[in-house]
Amino acid sequence: MEPTISIESGWKILEDMTINAYQTQQQFLNGHSDKEHFKTKLPVVDYEDIKPYIERIANEEPSNIILAETVTALTRSSGTSAGQPKLMPLTDSELDRRTYGTCLISSVINK
Repeated sequence: MEPTISIESGWKILEDMTINAYQTQQQFLNGHSDKEHFKTKLPVVDYEDIKPYIERIANEEPSNIILAETVTALTRSSGTSAGQPKLMPLTDSELDRRTYGTCLISSVINK
């Protein structure tokens, strides 16, 4: 799990990420900025595309049918965007990222 970050260090991380957003994006895309290249690096799917796999995981099939990491939790979305909650698989690293994100948000709120 990511260590708790101070308000000051969280603020610094956010400033670096936003000030250097173009460089960060170029690093991720290896200098490419066209939409098709982006889609190959990060395919766009919707919930219906992966729903059958999530349901299989919920029915205790191995989570490697959709993820390289083991699913350690299933949670439900708030359902506010489509009216119905969606089942969302979580891994340990995703839980760590959420904790880290919460720390960054706290930095902004407390600033």
